[in-house]
Amino acid sequence: MPITDDDDGLRELLDADTIAVVGCSTTEGKAAHDVPRYLQQHGYRIVPINPYADEILGERAYDSLADVEEAIDLVDVFRPSEETPGIVENVIDRHESHGDAGGVWLQLGIESDEAAELAENAGLDFVQDRCIKVEHDRLIASA
Repeated sequence: MPITDDDDGLRELLDADTIAVVGCSTTEGKAAHDVPRYLQQHGYRIVPINPYADEILGERAYDSLADVEEAIDLVDVFRPSEETPGIVENVIDRHESHGDAGGVWLQLGIESDEAAELAENAGLDFVQDRCIKVEHDRLIASA
């Protein structure tokens, strides 16, 4: 799968039900908290991935993607660009072992050619350097 950057591809990814948020924050006012809250308010089930929290936005927080029992449709990433290849490797492991987590979305300002290549080679949908809240608002909420 090439990098998803057209509106149809983005809409398809936004058709997810459950979104794991790697780097989800407990701090109101931070994008890594406010964006998942927005998604939650628009009907998505959020699965926070944060090893330093027990609960975020009323949902149990997990240490890693591998710890999540329920099915995940999309993985939204709020971590530094240099960490994303390792995160994509975790998503690939998850996808291969559970058959879910078919897409990775790197938030605005986060991009990695290495992560993109890993995702593409594994057949995962991949978005980078875009805010999922902005794209949802533009393509879904305002439509």
